[in-house]
Amino acid sequence: MSLLLPLLIFFGIAVAGAMYGMKIYVRPKEAMDRVVGGAQSTDEMPSHPSLAFHDLIKRLGNMVPQSPKDVTVMQRRLIRAGMRNESSLKVLYGAKAVCGVVFPLIALAAVAGSDTDPSNKFVVVLLATAMGFFGPNEYVRRKAAGRQKQIARGLPNALDLLVVCVESGLGLDQAILQVSKELEHAHPEISEEFGLVNLELKAGKRRVEALRNLAERTGVDDLKKLVAVLIQADRFGTGVAQSLRAHSDFMRVQARQVAEEKAAKLGVKLIFPIFFCILPSLFVVTVGPVAMKIIRELVPMMQNI
Repeated sequence: MSLLLPLLIFFGIAVAGAMYGMKIYVRPKEAMDRVVGGAQSTDEMPSHPSLAFHDLIKRLGNMVPQSPKDVTVMQRRLIRAGMRNESSLKVLYGAKAVCGVVFPLIALAAVAGSDTDPSNKFVVVLLATAMGFFGPNEYVRRKAAGRQKQIARGLPNALDLLVVCVESGLGLDQAILQVSKELEHAHPEISEEFGLVNLELKAGKRRVEALRNLAERTGVDDLKKLVAVLIQADRFGTGVAQSLRAHSDFMRVQARQVAEEKAAKLGVKLIFPIFFCILPSLFVVTVGPVAMKIIRELVPMMQNI
């Protein structure tokens, strides 16, 4: 029993390192596509351990029961996280099933040889089960929030480029395509979203539908405001350049106000670190020598009296 926990930890670290190496360095599917050049059918391609593991996770995801409401929410969250593959939802549910079994086993092996109370052991295993089952959901949520933050960070630059492109004579569709190309390396997230808008327009969708899909797909409030401005400008026939310029000025003023608000809150937020971290050390430096001198001189004098 004493060797079971080190073996499980070693096995988990080895599997995680192998998966990371195959994902980052090997990239088997890209290598296969590059070598065969698309001439070889998918049935004749050699299998790879990483692809087999991915297929296993997807099959496990197919076996996990799914509620329609939860599926809709998770699909929207996966899209906002940038995971648009058809099998992303199945892989997510498969990862929840695997982690929901592996984490409790590791926790059970960790607490099996300890002398703690059985109720505490049960609580640890239960927490490990909850962590394994809800951990993938939290990972997707954090990744979606990080991607939304990157989109909001790159939106002012995209809006300025959009204003320049429209004022220079380009149409709105061509301006969106040009902004997508220009921001490919600086802000890849918003460049990808604008590229999808351009693809939807080429596929025959109306501009209003494509812009609404952009707002729904990203879930960023500032981008929703921009989409609303573009839709109203297209509906009422106003100048797109003037609307974009006014919205750009509005966003710039809003960003300045947000920065001023954060700066005004800084003094209040510094009270707790100053009170708990700086003042105690200041008291030790200033009052400490005086207190030590009082203890050394006055206490013996009081004892002699």
